[in-house]
Amino acid sequence: MSNQTKEKIIIATQQIMLETASINVRLTDIADRVGITHGALYRHFPDKQSIMVAVAKRWFEQAILQNIHVASTVINTLNFLHDWLWQFANAKKAAYRDSPQMFELNTLYVENDPAILREVLLSSMKMIDDLMNFHDATYLRAEIILAAFSEFTLPSFRKSWYSPDYTVRFERLWQLISMGLTNL
Repeated sequence: MSNQTKEKIIIATQQIMLETASINVRLTDIADRVGITHGALYRHFPDKQSIMVAVAKRWFEQAILQNIHVASTVINTLNFLHDWLWQFANAKKAAYRDSPQMFELNTLYVENDPAILREVLLSSMKMIDDLMNFHDATYLRAEIILAAFSEFTLPSFRKSWYSPDYTVRFERLWQLISMGLTNL
């Protein structure tokens, strides 16, 4: 029951955000939507920020990460990483195109706090760390790789995602990054 209620809280919060076009969701409104008391929210989440982070992570997982499908026939680790990053960038672009309001709301919340951004991106960093066999407890190298591709993934750069040289810029950046990766 606890996980079901937690999921209901996340979904209700996202629905309220979309309906109000705001990230300023009241806990009372969430509790009312779910059919629990305001105090009962704290049995599932320690605070409002935890709910908002859960909403951002859920949206990111569904709108971006679940849309990355690198062919299992890619054997070379660097080629796999290239394809994963390309699909990641294009999944972000598609999420912006397909759900601009939710994209904007998540951006407002996540981009204003680097710690929250890192928490949302943590599963992506783990994927890169595993793929590259870095075994880095802090995921620093994976975080640096994602940071290098920020022009293709961070919402503040979204206007450049439709530039005619988008693919060329991605490939040139990849060439620079891949040279560094082969020297690890």
